[in-house]
Amino acid sequence: MSAPAAHSAEAGHQEPSKFHVFIQIAMVLAVITGIEVVLVYLPLAKWLVVSTLCILSAVKFMFVIFIFMHLKWDKLLCTILFFIGLVLAGGTMWALLHLFGAEASKPLSSIVGLISL
Repeated sequence: MSAPAAHSAEAGHQEPSKFHVFIQIAMVLAVITGIEVVLVYLPLAKWLVVSTLCILSAVKFMFVIFIFMHLKWDKLLCTILFFIGLVLAGGTMWALLHLFGAEASKPLSSIVGLISL
């Protein structure tokens, strides 16, 4: 009976435990958050700040869902179901924002004329 690959001499090293991976990812997330905070106070163009913040937030989101929510180690079906729910929630949020946004809450000009009569 042969030894497992992680403990054999041919492997050369052991893989880090999930705990160490979690700590490393948490440190990366803390650094990204620090960059985001500093970025807000830098005198840069607004479009550049907003674009960079969106990209950094997406990177943090991916780290969190794949590592801390364990999607990296789950079955593919669980990941697909998560993203289907995410797309549905995003679409619902977009529709509600457009339905009840500032433009939609302005009174119609024909109704304003009827009210003043």
